[in-house]
Amino acid sequence: GLATPMSIMVASGKGATVGVLFKNAEAIETLRKVNTLVLDKTGTLTEGKPKLVTVTGANGTDERTLVRLAASLERGSEHPLAAAIVLGAHERQVQLADAEDFASLTGRGVRGTVDGRTVALGNRKLLDELGVDPGSLAGDAERLRQEGQTVMFVAVDGKPAGLVGVADPIKETTPDAIRELHNEGIRIAMLTGDSRTTAQAVAAKLGIDEVLAEVLPDQK
Repeated sequence: GLATPMSIMVASGKGATVGVLFKNAEAIETLRKVNTLVLDKTGTLTEGKPKLVTVTGANGTDERTLVRLAASLERGSEHPLAAAIVLGAHERQVQLADAEDFASLTGRGVRGTVDGRTVALGNRKLLDELGVDPGSLAGDAERLRQEGQTVMFVAVDGKPAGLVGVADPIKETTPDAIRELHNEGIRIAMLTGDSRTTAQAVAAKLGIDEVLAEVLPDQK
């Protein structure tokens, strides 16, 4: 039956503390039987404040031009990684342009027109859809992912123009929290839309037990 309502305090993924009300005492008992905890990577295990750390131009596209095209396009996106690229452009004092025909492609990236050029920014799936071969950039991207960076390819006028790498630092409190949960016999699974290589790199640093990578927003 119903017991006296109880509340416990838990930390949300955005760093705030929120209260959860349990009206049924059985819910508390059920919670004690939990043996696996699934956590979203961004904003929960990490700070949720990604930063542009790598810019690599290709096929004659210099780094400043690449940042201008990528950031101008990403200004139309609400994704946290987009904000990191735009901020990175401002930090590099790169002037942005207006993007036209902007389109967000779920699970792949974005595309549009900047400075009269057709620009696409996203993962390998997006390049495959556009028929763009990343060439040597594929190897560069994999090396950056092994460092824990989220990597996005940039294609301009149907050709690979470079890649950008974004890193989201792990929260200082995360390692201790993971250890304490493990001490309680709880397995930790990490959920992320990021690539498997990037996710595995982060998981290895933290001792995460299971990784669920490349998960689309609606699947979460």
